[in-house]
Amino acid sequence: MERVRAAVCIASFALQQIEDDLSADDIDQEELAAILRELIEDTDPPGGFIAALAQLVTVAARRAEQIEPDRDGDASCPLHEAAALITDNAGMRLIWAARALYPQGDS
Repeated sequence: MERVRAAVCIASFALQQIEDDLSADDIDQEELAAILRELIEDTDPPGGFIAALAQLVTVAARRAEQIEPDRDGDASCPLHEAAALITDNAGMRLIWAARALYPQGDS
């Protein structure tokens, strides 16, 4: 658990730094769109932060499948659904927002 707590702390700190950048008075629409794209299109890890978060939740779901007391999906199903929502809903909405802010930045 110590490693998990430390990793979550590091990730939280990194996200706080991004939030600080987003709160800057001098950020324009092109830069905001670029930041949003970075969250979903970064090549390291493949697929960006959103995809990595969805993958983490999927791994938790697979593990839950193995250790659920009745193997009834009470834990794993919501986790699989959460992973899909992260990718399908959150990821797509970031893409749409980035395109609305700065369509020229699309690859």
